[in-house]
Amino acid sequence: MNLHNNEAGREAVARLMKMQCRCHGVSGSCELKTCWRSIPTFPVVGDYLKGKYLTTLRFTHKKMRGSRWRDSSRRRRKRRGRRKRRFLAEKDELVHIHKSPNYCIQNPKKGILGTHGRFCNKTSNGADSCDLLCCGRGYNTQVVRYVERCHCKFVWCCHVQCKTCITNVDVHTCK
Repeated sequence: MNLHNNEAGREAVARLMKMQCRCHGVSGSCELKTCWRSIPTFPVVGDYLKGKYLTTLRFTHKKMRGSRWRDSSRRRRKRRGRRKRRFLAEKDELVHIHKSPNYCIQNPKKGILGTHGRFCNKTSNGADSCDLLCCGRGYNTQVVRYVERCHCKFVWCCHVQCKTCITNVDVHTCK
């Protein structure tokens, strides 16, 4: 299964490669044109594979023909009379055997800490947002007082003089 998913990752990189060209010549004329295929950036490949991850197929543990796997998901099954016909995963599809664990709930046996007590960002729409990170359980808001040195300046000779600044910050943690 890992070999199949590794191949799917390589397939994604190959599929996302782009042709880039550069012209050579006097004053920008295109007397000679050099072209090459460039590898996509890591975030581009990551976003593509994340999309594939969201549509992964669950397979049985029995291997078939090379790095292809039997499909046990409903969307691929077709009936032919009384026999079930099983299809192989495409080269660019990601596959898994086990369901993904629930990372919202603590599970010490699997080493999952859960999200209870985790810091989150109330104003974010990304992966660190309280709505997403707290798994719909809500969050607690606490005002934390930070005392730190600020407005520091160098006093001749050999002394740094600072003021003390107090900042109150809202900190959000998952329930």
